[in-house]
Amino acid sequence: MLSLVVMLIASLSFQLTVSAQEAPAAKKAVPAAKETAKNTGAPTTTVEFKELEWDFGEIVQGDKVTHVFQFTNTGSEPLILNSAKGSCGCTVPEWPREPILPGEEGEIKVTFNSKGKKGKQTKSVTLTGNTDPNPVRLLVKAQINVVADKTEPVEGAKEIKLQKTAE
Repeated sequence: MLSLVVMLIASLSFQLTVSAQEAPAAKKAVPAAKETAKNTGAPTTTVEFKELEWDFGEIVQGDKVTHVFQFTNTGSEPLILNSAKGSCGCTVPEWPREPILPGEEGEIKVTFNSKGKKGKQTKSVTLTGNTDPNPVRLLVKAQINVVADKTEPVEGAKEIKLQKTAE
């Protein structure tokens, strides 16, 4: 019985030692993954947007609105955008897939669909590429007003008046 207890304690201490040795390696993997996400393999360059934020103002629920963000590659290397992701399915970006040479201009077209939204909304588009800093975040804002569904009268239709009958 004593030898069984000793073997159990030895086995448990061995497992704790192995787990403790593996923990630092797992922590190092997280920063490495972040570095890989930032690194495009291309030399970095700089980009300048005319604006990083656009406010559509007041719109009606259900409207689809679009803004084009214009930018210039202000660096000395070709600008390569790997991805452009909206913060939700209602915000859809379109971006150039080909490299933008130094000094050249490009644009990011962002369409926001306000269907099912109301009130103040702020959505983002995250651009990843060989920019410094990386990523770049663009914002679109809107105040979405809900309008009651109005039925327009049909031209040529006759108005019918209902009368209450006595029972």
